Amino acid sequence: MAVQIGARPDCGFDDPIGMLKDCHRRIERFLHILWVVADRAPGRILTPEEKSAVQAAVNYFQLGGKRHTADEEESLFPRMRAQLAADEIEEIGGLVADHRSAADLHWTVDTLYAKWIELDRLIPEDELRLQKATREMKILYVAHIQTEEVIVFPRAARLLDMQAIAAIGEEIRFRRE
Repeated sequence: MAVQIGARPDCGFDDPIGMLKDCHRRIERFLHILWVVADRAPGRILTPEEKSAVQAAVNYFQLGGKRHTADEEESLFPRMRAQLAADEIEEIGGLVADHRSAADLHWTVDTLYAKWIELDRLIPEDELRLQKATREMKILYVAHIQTEEVIVFPRAARLLDMQAIAAIGEEIRFRRE
C-alpha cells in the first residue's frame, strides 16, 4: 500500500479496535474500485490500470478481508458476547450474517472479474450480475461498517478490560505472522 504524506499512521497491535477501523478504510477503498470498474467499464476490455486495480482489490479481500472477519468473529465478538446482555448480542449476530452474505457476493464478483480479465469481455447478463453484486456489496458494507463503528466498537472499548484488548491484539498479530 502506498504511503500518503500527512496521513494518520495505521494503528498497531496495541490498539486492535483502531486496527479494525483502519481495515474498514482499506475495505472501503478496495470496494470502491470493484464497484466503479463494474459500473463504468461494461461493454469493453478493461484497461491495464483497471485490471491491476481489480486484481489488487480481489487479492485484498481474499487475504485481508478473511483476516478481518477472523479478527472479529474469533477474537472480538466472543469476548463481547461474554460481557453483553442477551438483547445486546443481536447486532453481533447480524454482523456475522453480514460476513456470510459478503462472502457469497465476493465469490460472485471474483468469478465474474476473473472471467472478464481472461476473456476480455463479459456477456451483458454477466455485466448486470457484476453490477448488481458490487452494488449489493456496497450497501452491505456501508451498513455493516456503520454498525460496527457507531455501536459495536465503542461498546467493546467500554466493556472489555485492558487484558482482553491486549489478547485481541496478540491474536490479530498471530494471524498476520
